[in-house]
Amino acid sequence: MTRPQPLEPPHSAPTTAGTERGRVPKWLRILLPTLLIAAWFVGAAVGGPYFGRVEEVSSNDQTSYLPESADATRVQRLLGEFDDSGAIPAIIVFASDSPLSEGQLTAIADGLARIPGTPGVGDEISPPIPSEDGRAVQAFVPIQADSDIADVVGSVSDSLSGSAPDGVSVYVTGPAGFTADLIAAFGGIDSLLLVVALVAVFLILILVYRSLLLPVAVLATSLFALCVALLSVWWLAKAGILLLSGQTQGILFILVIGAATDYSLLYVSRYREELRVNADAWAASVGALRGSFEPILASGGTVIAGLLCLLLSDLKSNSTLGPVASIGIVFAMLAALTLLPAVLFAFGRAAFWPRRPIFEPDVVAAEHGMPSDGVWVRLAQQIRRRPRLIWTGTTVILLVGALGLTQLDAVGTPQSDLVLGASVARDGQVALGAHFPAGSGRPVLVVVGETALQPAADVLLAHGGIEAVSVRSSGSPSGTASVTEDGIVGFGPPGTPAAEPTVVRGNVLLQATLTDAADSEAAADTVRDLRAELDVAAPGSLVGGATATSIDTNDASIRDRTLIIPVVLAVILVILMLLLRAIVAPVLLVLSTVLSFGTTLGIAALVFNGTFQFPGADPAVPLFGFVFLVALGIDYNIFLMTRVREEAIRHGTRDGIIRGLTITGGVITSAGLVLAATFAALSVIPILFLVQIAFIVTVGVLLDTFVVRSLLVPALAYDIGRAIWWPSRLS
Repeated sequence: MTRPQPLEPPHSAPTTAGTERGRVPKWLRILLPTLLIAAWFVGAAVGGPYFGRVEEVSSNDQTSYLPESADATRVQRLLGEFDDSGAIPAIIVFASDSPLSEGQLTAIADGLARIPGTPGVGDEISPPIPSEDGRAVQAFVPIQADSDIADVVGSVSDSLSGSAPDGVSVYVTGPAGFTADLIAAFGGIDSLLLVVALVAVFLILILVYRSLLLPVAVLATSLFALCVALLSVWWLAKAGILLLSGQTQGILFILVIGAATDYSLLYVSRYREELRVNADAWAASVGALRGSFEPILASGGTVIAGLLCLLLSDLKSNSTLGPVASIGIVFAMLAALTLLPAVLFAFGRAAFWPRRPIFEPDVVAAEHGMPSDGVWVRLAQQIRRRPRLIWTGTTVILLVGALGLTQLDAVGTPQSDLVLGASVARDGQVALGAHFPAGSGRPVLVVVGETALQPAADVLLAHGGIEAVSVRSSGSPSGTASVTEDGIVGFGPPGTPAAEPTVVRGNVLLQATLTDAADSEAAADTVRDLRAELDVAAPGSLVGGATATSIDTNDASIRDRTLIIPVVLAVILVILMLLLRAIVAPVLLVLSTVLSFGTTLGIAALVFNGTFQFPGADPAVPLFGFVFLVALGIDYNIFLMTRVREEAIRHGTRDGIIRGLTITGGVITSAGLVLAATFAALSVIPILFLVQIAFIVTVGVLLDTFVVRSLLVPALAYDIGRAIWWPSRLS
């Protein structure tokens, strides 16, 4: 083993104020921080108002995020040529426990007749269609796509509920109803999400620092970074360079706040250390920047590299998150390395009031840069005594937790379950299925050549999952004409000539009503069967609609998951090798993070299925969870191991591990708690996907913080010894 060098403080030697003033003019020491603070204030002032304008450049239309080559995408593009209204259909369901009387039917029809005057509602409202059991009526109301859909749906619902007869319940469902639910669910992102996240972080910082000014400075750094990041993302989305959705927006907010706070904590920790060995705040600032620049840059670079791997995704909802979140991380790093140092320099030691760090270089030298007591000192002593027992026991516990991974149901969820809690659209879907074919209002859409109209219709009619078939026809009063085995049926009394189908570039549009709910597994099986059969009967046909969109989305998500996860691992492994100048240590760090991720998913599966009884998970949930946990979880290992390497150069590997764990224990634990709290705040948005991501990342970060980084990694590294640095000179 290489003989360690004599113990010495891990920082630069105490620097006199006069020496620093000689190097840096006083005017520059004042001007530079002032300019930095002013620049960030201007950026935040300009970017702040954009919090209320995100909806101007965002979209929650699932079809717009599919690959260009997907059948559902191509059908969606052609819909505008068959019908230039651009409307989103709302299905109105009137339901009663007993058969509807003539008077009730008349009142329902009168209420529907007043709807065309509602702003945002199209003129072509269908007549009321009674159910076979006589206890329900449905009608189709077009909602203009460029209107405020949530407000229009609310107005329609209030109007029809107010005019409905006694004993008749009114529901607004269908595509417009579910879109209104999503808009309402995402409505709390700008206010509730930010407030919950910031309050949680502020309380943690108060407990950590026992100071008021320092938490305010750290939170201001995070908020300013978010304002400038949002400003940049907003204009890129406005220019059509990036796609922005409510989901991406929520993740951006949380990611920037959590990352900026973590990086700030690392700088604050270094700054406090430097103030103990430097009498001058400028010298302490320079020393803190030198000590924190590399780990912050490496940490942020790792997260960005992991996020940019999402560009390999076929789904635009995934691929666009990569650059959006990366922009946020860039500004989080910049704020932590420029704004926070400028603010803390301006306040000096007063920033830590009432626990101001004392200039005591002799005491620091006597401590050899390490605390002499505390929980991290005692933990380090236990690792020194029993490293193999600790890392093997920890590994076994994590492996047991990972066994639950097989129970994770991540193959997709029905659209009706995307919004948690009460949902009028979901209730309406249930009422619709009780009295009409469950797939009413969200048909299978088939674009087929004009000459293949009847063969395609025959395939649809022959399938048990299809209730009825129609063809888009501008000559029909309803806009569609029924199709049977004998051809197109005329609208009117017997003998009425058949309506001519609308033909666009030699194609016609068939609509097939499903017998099952459009977002059910049975409907998905039906669409998959129809695609296979139509490939034979009508080659070149395209199958779209709500069910096809869900299928194409899930298939693309599974493909992305299989491709991107190994790529992220490889990229992060290379970055760690370059950072630590070794191979063994990076491999161990990546393996430990993967084990932690497996355990996290195992715990999540048990909680999702047993406690929350969720209906399943989107295929993208494991992918997003992996990218965030591996990229963010590796941060703490980077913070730890960069300090361990720094200490190992001076004191040898095993002493360096103990010193690194002891010195970084408090700051990394605080950072982990902050990041877990910010991601937990995502759960206030009642969207299944976000709640599941919040749980997975929160649990995973806590595992990384308290188990992997505190026990597994240091104990394993201590047991292996200097060989962890192979093949560098430290080995």
